[in-house]
Amino acid sequence: MTGDTPADMQGLSKESVPRHVAIILDGNGRWAKEKGMPRTYGHKVGAENVERICREAWDIGIKYLTVYAFSTENWSRPDDEVSALMKLFGTYIRSTFKTAPKNNMRVRFIGDVSRFSVKLRKSMRELEEYTAPLTGLSLQICVNYGSRDEIRRAVASIAGEVKEGILDPEDITEETISRHLDTGEIPDPDLMIRTSGEQRLSNYLLWQMAYTEFYFTDVAWPEFTREDLIKACGAYAGRNRRYGGV
Repeated sequence: MTGDTPADMQGLSKESVPRHVAIILDGNGRWAKEKGMPRTYGHKVGAENVERICREAWDIGIKYLTVYAFSTENWSRPDDEVSALMKLFGTYIRSTFKTAPKNNMRVRFIGDVSRFSVKLRKSMRELEEYTAPLTGLSLQICVNYGSRDEIRRAVASIAGEVKEGILDPEDITEETISRHLDTGEIPDPDLMIRTSGEQRLSNYLLWQMAYTEFYFTDVAWPEFTREDLIKACGAYAGRNRRYGGV
């Protein structure tokens, strides 16, 4: 972010904008049904909104944006909806090959991608490699992600290092665990936003959000705008983060 603070920042200064924002993209299906459209339409519009909000996030000064796109529990949804989501992921990745360089945006995929098709995993890996040199917004997309599964995988990795003699159990710290999580290369979220009125974490970034500020809005994700993002950041800026202190 360069230059003066945009005029529509509603009194929010560049210095008070959270560095890392995590979003639960909730309400796509319900929003579509309210409009008499299939749930898959809501997911399509929601995916398009991710691109818009990425641009807005970088413009107002956010450096990291992490979005919850597909959880480990989402496999239990109807087969036709899951299939449509897989196709949508592929379409989004192809589109992002064009938009990421234009927006100077780095993309990472977080979660256990082993359950996805070989073709989709290859596209994910290629997009990560292609955007790795970019220096603007860092976008993390959580797919087949569940925080308990992430922690389980991290513990298994640490246990493997202990078994091989690489790591002494006495040397395991909170930082050790953080490094072995999918988010090991990025800072913990400062602000978590959940759209569409629900007020729970849904197995999202449980370790990382120990001291994150939460913001809940009734706005469904497909209708979430720059103004809503600024409002959430303004609420964050008005809070006193004590990290357990006085």
